[in-house]
Amino acid sequence: MAQHNDLGNLGETLANEYLIKQGYTILDKNWRYLKAEIDIIALKENTLAIVEVKTRSTDFFGSPEEFITKSKIKMLITAADAYVQKRNLNVDVRFDVIAIVKNKKETTIEHIKEAFLAFE
Repeated sequence: MAQHNDLGNLGETLANEYLIKQGYTILDKNWRYLKAEIDIIALKENTLAIVEVKTRSTDFFGSPEEFITKSKIKMLITAADAYVQKRNLNVDVRFDVIAIVKNKKETTIEHIKEAFLAFE
């Protein structure tokens, strides 16, 4: 497996652990709909968090969340809508980003709630 895939998998594991410690229940991981994949779908109280995890070994070229494209956002919105409808959920939906910088010296995790809105 490529090194960047290993880093991405590690980032998703760290994000899962972080969310659980924050009181979220993980409902699904790597949920797919059409061409979209939602990294983490988590529930806390009556809010469904659609979480995109971005992991980098450095922020030299920009913070991890800056690498989320508009087309990725559109796909996440479509997939989230399908998830809610398929499971007939009556919840508030929020789109979050967990940005992780992991290198040999340190690991930083930033949870950005409401990183983008569905109508942007």
